[in-house]
Amino acid sequence: MRFLIIIPAHNEEENLPFTLDSLQQQSFKDFKTVVVNDGSTDRTQEVIRKYTENDSRFETVELQKSDHQPGSKVVNAFKNGLKTQNSDEFDVICKFDADIILPANYLETVEYAFKNNPEYGLVGGLLYVEKEESWVYEGNSNKHHVRGPVKAYRKECFIQIGGLRETLGWDNIDSILLENLGWKEVVFHELHVKLIKVKGADYTIRPADYYGRYFYFLGLNRFLAYIASSKEAAKSRSVSFFFKIIKAYEACKTARLELKISKEEQKAINDKRWKILKKKWLKI
Repeated sequence: MRFLIIIPAHNEEENLPFTLDSLQQQSFKDFKTVVVNDGSTDRTQEVIRKYTENDSRFETVELQKSDHQPGSKVVNAFKNGLKTQNSDEFDVICKFDADIILPANYLETVEYAFKNNPEYGLVGGLLYVEKEESWVYEGNSNKHHVRGPVKAYRKECFIQIGGLRETLGWDNIDSILLENLGWKEVVFHELHVKLIKVKGADYTIRPADYYGRYFYFLGLNRFLAYIASSKEAAKSRSVSFFFKIIKAYEACKTARLELKISKEEQKAINDKRWKILKKKWLKI
């Protein structure tokens, strides 16, 4: 199988070398990497050039500066990299971040999984962050969900779900849609990927606004959005946080902001969330 790896990068001169070095050190060699330089103002372009000039498996795309908004910016950069390639030449499409360090057997493990499990549509490892001079599990999501920085899609699955959506929540929308189409999402717990930078550190959006917008763009109906908001408020032990999230969610609904999912996809997402809710809380 042949891999196409797209890496959006914005001001990653310090982190990107670790990511690209870890790709060069992979035991599996049949891949092409496209690094999308998304309006960087540091030395990111110079870092990329060191790899593109010495390794034919590395290419780059230059974009002008865009607003740093959660979800839409990174997916837009990904799509700009993807459209420069002929997808017919590849079997696996990966969206990786520019601040990760992959274990040497990462691509080999992914390739073996796809070859031997035709029902697998999305696979990946677990993210680990550095804490007190040791690497610990990030813990921002459950261990059965492939996180945004390490996505590897079987091409047929990627095409069927309509690719990635330029919206907040894209990395949850994909997993729900592919499962609805009969594909499986699988996380390999033995694949520990080091995440160098804390996610969300560059976002200017406030936490409450983030969650309110996230629940809206995920397509959640009002009932499920309120349930999800109460869970986040409970984690923060703040009643006011709940109302701030709801305010942001309702503001999006009032403005009728465009969703990047169809009515059918929205229904599938709500059905999935309702199913999880009944199983977890109502024991149905």
